[in-house]
Amino acid sequence: MRKVNLGNSGIEVSRLGLGCMGLSWAYGPAGDRGAMIKLIRSAVDQGVTFFDTAEVYGPYVNEELVGEALEPFRKEVVIATKFGFDIGDTARRPGTGGMDSRPAHIKEVCDAALRRLRTDVIDLFYQHRVDPDVPIEDVAGAVGDLIRAGKVRAFGLSEPGAHTIRRAHAVTPVTAVQNEYSLWARDPERGILAVTRELGISLVAFSPLGRGFLTGAVTDLSTLGAADYRRTMPRFQEGTFEKNLPLVEALARIAKQKGVTSAQLALAWLLRQGDDIIPIPGTTKEARLTENLGAADVTLSDADMAAIEAAVPETAVAGARYAADQMAKLGR
Repeated sequence: MRKVNLGNSGIEVSRLGLGCMGLSWAYGPAGDRGAMIKLIRSAVDQGVTFFDTAEVYGPYVNEELVGEALEPFRKEVVIATKFGFDIGDTARRPGTGGMDSRPAHIKEVCDAALRRLRTDVIDLFYQHRVDPDVPIEDVAGAVGDLIRAGKVRAFGLSEPGAHTIRRAHAVTPVTAVQNEYSLWARDPERGILAVTRELGISLVAFSPLGRGFLTGAVTDLSTLGAADYRRTMPRFQEGTFEKNLPLVEALARIAKQKGVTSAQLALAWLLRQGDDIIPIPGTTKEARLTENLGAADVTLSDADMAAIEAAVPETAVAGARYAADQMAKLGR
């Protein structure tokens, strides 16, 4: 698989990465550990060198899984993880303890993540969400200290506001901004992409398949388990879910004409946006992993792009990305 630069860091990553959250958290019971390790290693075999995790996924168990799976290949891969939540006594409900990006806490999280990931350096360390109680200059300074100490290679932000990116970048260069970005979540196009491109920052696109919706695999809400995180999201509620189904059907028709799957078409659309856009689709199934990676070989013309965007116009998407309390944490 072709590689691209991760911002101006000098770090190269595969054109498509692997989002590891769903391997042990968010979409129902954790998968069999052995099978998930096998899947991560299959991704390496197929050319993936960029893997995304976070302390809050589980919490902690996702980093442990990724660390064990990638230990034999550590010099060949790039691992991103995240800090910023007060997990504390909220292990059963990660994130409910609020935010915590105090410099001392960031450094504690880094040391713990290094142990869980079985490594001596974190390639990319993101602030998971902007903490309104800690100046971003202090956050950037703390990560800068970790970079100088050799514990971290590059600094990232997840779902920040454009002004926050600029302020952080002035203290410690920001290598990547991670935002949800897909055909049905085009928020980065409203200001964030202009800033990242001006500053030479990569945009890492999480949930590039609309949390599975754009693949056409979710056609009935009853198929989502009781513990599935999507059940908390407005787009996966009765009344909005049904309004979004025609978008998936329209995408599937174009995919059929192109001789590809809906997932491959949605990912190819993102890849066509530029080499600074790095999608990190997740899956628990090896067949889906191979299918997703096949998107790197799909060629789209300008006419194809126009047809896709007409079939899935952002204005037709019903429902917000998150519940109101989670939406309030975005773009700060």
